[in-house]
Amino acid sequence: MAKTDKRAKDKAKKWKRHAKALEAQLAAATAASAPAPAKKVVIVSPLAPKDGFPLLPVIAGAEFATAQAGVRYAGRTDVMLARLAPGSVIAGTFTRSATRSAAVLDCQAKVGLNDATKGAAILVNSGNSNAFTGSRGWTSVNALTASVAAKLGIPANRVFTSSTGVIGEPLPHERIEAALDSLVAGLSPDGITNAARAIMTTDTYPKGAMAEVQINGQTARIVGIAKGSGMIAPDMATMLVYIITDVAISRAALQSIVSRLTERSFNAITVDSDTSTSDTLLVAATGMGPALSNMRSAEAKAFERAMGDVMLNLAHQVVRDGEGATKFVGITVSGAATDAEAKLCALSIANSPLVKTALAGEDPNWGRIVAAVGKSGAQADRDRLSITFGALTVATNGMVDPGYREAEGAAYMKNPELEIGVDLGLGKGKSKVWTCDLTHRYIDINADYRS
Repeated sequence: MAKTDKRAKDKAKKWKRHAKALEAQLAAATAASAPAPAKKVVIVSPLAPKDGFPLLPVIAGAEFATAQAGVRYAGRTDVMLARLAPGSVIAGTFTRSATRSAAVLDCQAKVGLNDATKGAAILVNSGNSNAFTGSRGWTSVNALTASVAAKLGIPANRVFTSSTGVIGEPLPHERIEAALDSLVAGLSPDGITNAARAIMTTDTYPKGAMAEVQINGQTARIVGIAKGSGMIAPDMATMLVYIITDVAISRAALQSIVSRLTERSFNAITVDSDTSTSDTLLVAATGMGPALSNMRSAEAKAFERAMGDVMLNLAHQVVRDGEGATKFVGITVSGAATDAEAKLCALSIANSPLVKTALAGEDPNWGRIVAAVGKSGAQADRDRLSITFGALTVATNGMVDPGYREAEGAAYMKNPELEIGVDLGLGKGKSKVWTCDLTHRYIDINADYRS
């Protein structure tokens, strides 16, 4: 009886081994015959600049390098390092989110330091925002700043880090540290184009801008790169932005300029009304170009205008790359009691899902604009309200204008770039903001962002 049981068990084991072998063969055959996984296709925004990424001039005292560190995805350039020469001063503005990341808090603490005798560095990774990661967030920031400082021979308080991507997952900073040697070796004055690509997340194209201005008979240069596509709402910058100039200027003067211009550029755009945890704008002046000392001079005003042009250009590019966007929309509110109330009203219109979906559907539904004005919290009088679509007068004094024709409004809405004007008829307050439409593609992008 015992021998019979043993033979039965041996036979069962033999069949199990045979079944496993067959399963392995079947799996191998299936894998061999299966089509290769489809490569994810990036649909470039129809509102992207037609000329592509601009040719950015070299800025004396600034070098850039990129690497594939595998922060989240294999085979993707996802880290950027910038080295700034001794003498560089740095200004910045940051998200006011109550849940901002350790990297943002670290940059905020460092940006006001005046030790410009040493060099500086900016290290940025995409794929992981290092936000909402508890003490691990600080561990990563401290490890990276210490490693970069050691590699470049600069103080850790002159190393600024930024992270963008998925929230709530610990940053595998050791992968970035492992890439530092190749980053340092690859530093180059003309590496900024690759740097713009390395910081992208859901962006469909890299964003860059430049300007030149004459100061004391010399040419001063400004270049900037940015990333941003979703989670965009005005509360500093709601993106990552890095602007470099060769102008010699005090940190205090540079910070004053940057703060003023932010309100008219990065704080005047919105894609979806959501403020990020990681927003950082850093502006560095290497001091290796013409000097600005009299900030009331014509040259100083020209420099501020040029800086404003770069910042507004980048801000507009972020809106043009709004997730799923097909319309670039400027909204101007005038006749408000104050400028602040005009902006409050403009943002109410720009952030209204009903307005944004009407724009996506090319529906001239001005009633939704009226509703957005009414809910904004700004002072408004229905019977003084006027609305325009481009050059078309839609409503005056709280009523549809007698000369307005719905067909004309519908035809105007087919344009990829739109201007909406609202006059509250109450005062001299005025403000302009920029937004985009809200399409089903926005849902598609965000529904599987983490997968």
